[in-house]
Amino acid sequence: MDELTLEVQRREETGTGPNRRLRKAGLLPAVVYGGGKDPISIQVDQKSIHRLLREVGGENAVFLLKLGGTDQSRHTMVRKIDVDPISRQISHIDFQRIDMTKKVKVQVNIEIVGEALGVRTEDGVLDFISRTIEVECLPDAIPAAIEVDVTDLHTGQHLEVSDLAVSEGVTIVDDLSKVIVSIGHARVAEVAEEAEEDLLLEGESEQPEVIGRGKDEEESGESAG
Repeated sequence: MDELTLEVQRREETGTGPNRRLRKAGLLPAVVYGGGKDPISIQVDQKSIHRLLREVGGENAVFLLKLGGTDQSRHTMVRKIDVDPISRQISHIDFQRIDMTKKVKVQVNIEIVGEALGVRTEDGVLDFISRTIEVECLPDAIPAAIEVDVTDLHTGQHLEVSDLAVSEGVTIVDDLSKVIVSIGHARVAEVAEEAEEDLLLEGESEQPEVIGRGKDEEESGESAG
C-alpha cells in the first residue's frame, strides 16, 4: 500500500461552532490518538484529504501526517470517518498512530473474480455472504482487497475463509470456517422469497379490525357523562 503524505495544523478550538466554521473555510476537524500519547486535535485541508482518500478508496489508508511549520511527522491510519447524514460530506476524521515496524489487524474487502459454473450452466444463484476478512500484517503490506475466484464453483458448493489465498507477510486471523460465498439452487431461493411474501401478506390480513363509535353513540355517551 502506498504511503500518503498530508500536512496538518493543530486545532486550538473544539466544539460544534468552531468545527462548523472550519468546514466553511474548507478545512476538516480531525483527531490523532493512540501510540501511548495523548490525543491531539488537528485540522486538514478538505480538498487534499478527499483527493487522497479517493486514490486509496479510504479503506485502511496509511498517512504520514506532517505538522505544518515543524519537522514533526507521524505515521497513522484512518480509523473512523464521520459523514454528515444530509450533505453526505465528510465531517470528521479519526487517525490512529501506528508503528510501521509493528503488525496491525485490519478488515480487508473481499472481491469476487469470475462467473461461477453453477450460475453459468446450472441455473444456480450466487450468495456473497462475507464481504470482509480480518488479517494481520505490517502497515505497508495491507492488501487493497483479497480476491476469491468462483469460476469452478458448482451449485451446492461454497468457499470458506480457509480457501482464500493471501500474499506473503499477511496472516488471516478470522474464523477459517466462515463461509465467504455459496451457490444455491434458484428454485430454493424463489420458494424462500415466496414464503416470506406469504408471511407478510398474512400479517397484513390478520390485523384486527378497528371498530369506531358512531356519531349517535358518541353523543349518547357524552350525554350520559
